[in-house]
Amino acid sequence: MMTTSRTPGGLLGDLTQARSLRTARSSSFDQTGRNRDNWIVMPGEERTLADIEGPGFITHIWMTQSCRIQPGPGQIDPNLVGVPMLEIHNALGVSWEVVDPDYYRKIVLRMYWDDQETPSVIAPLGDFFGLMNSLSGSYESLPLSVSAKEPELHTFGGSAAFNSYFRMPFSSRARITVENQNDIPYLQYFYIDYELQKEPLPEDTVYFHSHWRRALPQGWGPDLQTNSIETTVANLTGDDNYVALETEGRGHYVGCNVAVRHFQGSWWGEGDDMIFIDDDTWPPSLHGTGMEDYFGHAWGMQHNAYLFNGTMVHEENVPGFHHSYRFHMADPIRFEKRIKVTFEHGHGNHLSDDWSSTAYWYQTLPSPELTIPAVEERLPLRPVDRVIESPLPELNDEQKAARAAAAERMERFVTQREAMRAERKAQIDQWEASNKAIAHDVRVRYNGAAE
Repeated sequence: MMTTSRTPGGLLGDLTQARSLRTARSSSFDQTGRNRDNWIVMPGEERTLADIEGPGFITHIWMTQSCRIQPGPGQIDPNLVGVPMLEIHNALGVSWEVVDPDYYRKIVLRMYWDDQETPSVIAPLGDFFGLMNSLSGSYESLPLSVSAKEPELHTFGGSAAFNSYFRMPFSSRARITVENQNDIPYLQYFYIDYELQKEPLPEDTVYFHSHWRRALPQGWGPDLQTNSIETTVANLTGDDNYVALETEGRGHYVGCNVAVRHFQGSWWGEGDDMIFIDDDTWPPSLHGTGMEDYFGHAWGMQHNAYLFNGTMVHEENVPGFHHSYRFHMADPIRFEKRIKVTFEHGHGNHLSDDWSSTAYWYQTLPSPELTIPAVEERLPLRPVDRVIESPLPELNDEQKAARAAAAERMERFVTQREAMRAERKAQIDQWEASNKAIAHDVRVRYNGAAE
């Protein structure tokens, strides 16, 4: 007997039916009609990128951004520059711009569903999309991608574009914010694409969640070589494992990205994945055989990025750093009461490396209380070049005059720059309010079209 279904099958089956939905976007477009299509986000400032009335779904998010330190004055008035950064080589003396290598960890992305006071998504901006440790690396998966600018690939703070295709339902309201926890401004470009519908969401709807975690787990044998006979101790509880996700409710875990800053110089991934569901004790419902196995690779990690699993940054390209992902889009891990996703840091947890991760899952509301560490505790442990600084020698009159002229020029440059930033901040205040008004107008006109 055949089952008759009116729903088209296959991943792209929905494209074969017309839907009574309304598509719209909140973006950073220049609302004066000009070409300054970015928002300046000042230090300590939180900006609402989208505030949308439901019911509906976020369908796509695109972002790119820039954060530059200016150690010295440029030769060009900031008001005369038509692009966010000049990208003129510093050797030419025209401008002096240096990327903040840690800034992807200094910006916090939050998403709120249905007027909840606690965010359902909270993560450093880069880590949410898979640019981890503020270290650029390109990859393409089904729900997320990063496209790093080629000359800045595998650099800290390197330029990149982000995409998310996770479907994110909301019943009455969706609010997406970024907070700049840096001490200098940065520029944000963004698209937030969404669909509105007229009918309430089904009662069994589960909502998108994401949470970033970091730990420097204390291993019992970081000086013992990975895979040596002495490290083959039993782990029959998982108590000291790194925890990527722990939540209560009903829903399904759909994956994570994981960054390991490995210090021993051997192999970080010999630990097993252990996923405890509902009332699990021992063994857990899902027990794996090694981290490269969990990420769908074998015999170490390879240089590839597939739809559901792969590598963003390989330790052979950036020694000491490996960034990987695994998405359970076709094989979601279901839970009715609670779930705890854990990984050993070395077999039996003998290694002491720097672990961080972003977990993705759908669950019922209310959301759990999600927080992340303070910005100082989020910064990547990147290699630091040794720099020797010495006091200035005794200066002659011409040298003194040159230094005084540079200081005066810097003072003028900073005055012009800060005036431009203040003007832009006032402009973004207006655009932020306008984005909310535009979304409201779309909702009202869409509702009226049904009557």
